[in-house]
Amino acid sequence: MSYKGTVRNGTVILPPDADIPEGTEVEVTPIHETPTTKSFHERYARFAGMAKDLPADLAENHDHYLHGHPRK
Repeated sequence: MSYKGTVRNGTVILPPDADIPEGTEVEVTPIHETPTTKSFHERYARFAGMAKDLPADLAENHDHYLHGHPRK
């Protein structure tokens, strides 16, 4: 016997006609694998190198450039 269900909030919801006794051990195999979440690098790699003519000390003095704080 096999049933198709849907995962909602981490719980497998089976159709109403699924008559599986409480405590029965089951195995769940996804029909379609959902793609894994991309890493930060994979999501934003296309933007690398886009900003041109930035100050050489931007990383060290970003508070100065963003908020007007004194340079370090």
